[in-house]
Amino acid sequence: MDVNELVSVVFSGLSGLVVEGVSDEGDAIRVSARTRDAPVPCPSCGTPTGRVHGFHGRKVTDVPVDGRRVVVSVTLRRLVCPVLGCPRQTFREQVPGIVERYQRRTNRLTRQLSAVVKELAGRAGARLSRVPACAVARSTALRILMHQVLPPLRVPRVLGVDDFALKRRHRYATVIIDAETGERIDVLPDRTTKTLVAWLREHPGAQYVCRDGSGSHGEAIRQALPEAVQVSDRWHLWSNLCDKVLGEVRSHAACWATAVNPARPAGLHEQSVRERWQQIHDLLDRGVGLLECARRLDLALNTVKRHARRKEPPAERRAPRYRPALVDPYRDHLRRRRAEDPAVPVTHLLREIKELGYTGSANLLVRYINQGRAEGERPVTTPKRFARLLLARPDHLREKDAALTKACPEMADLARLVYEFAQLLTPAEGNGAKLTDWIAAVRAAALPHLHSFANGLELDRAAVNAGLTLPFHNGRTEGVNTRTKRIMRQMHGRAGFPLLRQRILLP
Repeated sequence: MDVNELVSVVFSGLSGLVVEGVSDEGDAIRVSARTRDAPVPCPSCGTPTGRVHGFHGRKVTDVPVDGRRVVVSVTLRRLVCPVLGCPRQTFREQVPGIVERYQRRTNRLTRQLSAVVKELAGRAGARLSRVPACAVARSTALRILMHQVLPPLRVPRVLGVDDFALKRRHRYATVIIDAETGERIDVLPDRTTKTLVAWLREHPGAQYVCRDGSGSHGEAIRQALPEAVQVSDRWHLWSNLCDKVLGEVRSHAACWATAVNPARPAGLHEQSVRERWQQIHDLLDRGVGLLECARRLDLALNTVKRHARRKEPPAERRAPRYRPALVDPYRDHLRRRRAEDPAVPVTHLLREIKELGYTGSANLLVRYINQGRAEGERPVTTPKRFARLLLARPDHLREKDAALTKACPEMADLARLVYEFAQLLTPAEGNGAKLTDWIAAVRAAALPHLHSFANGLELDRAAVNAGLTLPFHNGRTEGVNTRTKRIMRQMHGRAGFPLLRQRILLP
């Protein structure tokens, strides 16, 4: 290949210039170039001119070649405007797309650095820029990031609004997106009603607004866009229901825990909790105050208050959780031997499993057997696991898991109501009327946690009806929040809100 052809291939991005030479300077490659002898329009009056007043030299950095920095020395012309009275008699020509005014880098190098700093921001972007031999300082990386042009703000038909924590429990911000496409629209510095009302009034036109159960967002939408339809997010409805179901499961633990393992007596935890409840109520019956009860029993005041509010001892059953043990591989052998001879001595069992490869101690085997871990294959059921069973599809449950839902009439009602509400989460036209029937069924059941959930639905009934009948949701907003958390972890709280907003909104 000819040298000129090779230069045109390697430095194709400099095609707007005339390359006069390439020299090797060790750690850098220097390209000597000049502008073409063509008329250039005056930046003030637009009249083309090719009359040269003088020359000016500039040095700009281009994308690296062979792992080495490329420096382009460009000779620019200072041209004379032929129009008398033009405010600019002479001007320095620019090369759009290659050399811009005040730039020290070519546009294509700036684009590459922009892609790096958009993902990594300051310090990390500066460290990575050293690898391809185009190192920049962290302040320069941030400046490149902040100079990137954001997409023009537009108001979509369906808005998604949600908040995220800048500093948990202290400061929050609000993100606004297109709920249909996921495009980020804007980020507000707080989550107050006033700020969101001002933004919505400045940017009217949204017909639907998807949100979670936030009261401040709902009030802002009602004030600024009274004609817009508020859509409650279905995932948040289901999440709230899950919390209430877990509360119901815990309050009926005495029923289903006995059904799981009738032979298992109450553990030490349950016994100590009941004894503590009895001690507190004995003192209260004698006229002792809450603070004095906490002092006498050496308990936290909040613990005393919690037990004082209970009219009966807590009936929660805490299922034991065991770590894997050295005896686990020999459980089948132990179960078979104990079924054949229930009185078989532990020493005989220890000798037998040692012949099979057991390396543990006799104490571990005795504790394993006394805990009942050698009997049966029934898994340990905790309140969270039982709640997950209730929240699963009924056709996905095993037969023995389905039997748990019939431990007591309340659990049977809970399983039925959860299944019926899950059916409503598929948007359909008549779900609003079905929700009314579901709320009536909840209030007829003895499930106080679900009563509070139904009351919350009634307070936001219009938005809930829209969420169960319209196809819109806030899922893409939650995805933006997840990406925002990754960005904030990268910055470790060192940057301010403007930089965070820039990184969120950049496509």
